[in-house]
Amino acid sequence: MDIFHEKHPQKQISKKRLNHEQVMLLERSFTTHKKLEPELKLKLANQLGVPPRQVAIWYQNKRARWRTQSLEVEYSTVQVKLENALADKRRLERDVKQLREELRKAHEMLFGNLKKNQNNINGAVFDSNCSSDFSDQRGSSGLHDHQHNHHQEDIDDEVLQQFDHELYACLIGAGGSAWG
Repeated sequence: MDIFHEKHPQKQISKKRLNHEQVMLLERSFTTHKKLEPELKLKLANQLGVPPRQVAIWYQNKRARWRTQSLEVEYSTVQVKLENALADKRRLERDVKQLREELRKAHEMLFGNLKKNQNNINGAVFDSNCSSDFSDQRGSSGLHDHQHNHHQEDIDDEVLQQFDHELYACLIGAGGSAWG
């Protein structure tokens, strides 16, 4: 042998693989103690007949695998929740679109009826005004028109509010949804 090997003898690398019974004992220990305390490490090493360092390495590797598995399970759970939330979002967007369309139709019906009523009211007002002398109203026609328009806006607002309340009551009365 040369001088180098005599001064620095090679360490015996005799890593012994754990047998099935030893692994089972470590697994049982891991289920109750996720963190390896020094006392437990020495106790397990004595029971298994292996160096304490080998027990520590096994625990370190097992904890890393356990964390990875836990993260995978958590990721899967979060992924399912995300998919469910996205499906709910799409469903709600469809519901909103349908409700907006229903609201648009309701407003068309309301404003259609409102315009008919307004034309009838205006026609009646115009007919009653036609019977009076035009020259009598010429001086006050601007003021009269302004008062009439302001009064008509108040009526329109009241009708709209009443319609909105009735529409809301109708939708709520149907269980919160117009589709049953």
